[in-house]
Amino acid sequence: MSALPRSLVIAVLLFLAAPALAHDYTKGSLHIEHPWSRATPKGASVGAGYLVVENRGSTVDRFLSVSVSPEIAGRTEMHEMAVTDGVMRMRPLPKGVELAPGMTAKFEPGGLHVMFMDLKRPFEKGERIKATLNFEKAGSVEVEFVVDAMGGGSGHGHHGH
Repeated sequence: MSALPRSLVIAVLLFLAAPALAHDYTKGSLHIEHPWSRATPKGASVGAGYLVVENRGSTVDRFLSVSVSPEIAGRTEMHEMAVTDGVMRMRPLPKGVELAPGMTAKFEPGGLHVMFMDLKRPFEKGERIKATLNFEKAGSVEVEFVVDAMGGGSGHGHHGH
């Protein structure tokens, strides 16, 4: 019997490790995929958070807010970035984001995102920021935002999340 090719062994190990790397959450009909953030430079007063929220149910819900410990940030807001008349603008979403049945809301760089404001300390690569996501119907969901490198684009290589 011949030895397995090294590439096959590596592929199997990566496949088996994938569930341990992912951190998804489900509450009722809501599925939350991979909350992540980027490391922030020393002295930064804001950071951003990203995630994907999918409503797999048959009724509308609303993603109202995100909260973190006061030791992390003074406040949080949900924001949207959009190009208006050729200018990129960011605006807060005080009413949150409606999640229609079957809808997926992607909070990602350059679009919807969570703003962590009045940071009490820098976010460091590899740490996990505990947060509570608040929904109108589903209630509260405890999650952790995994902090990626400062220039990280997709949060620990999770293929576009």
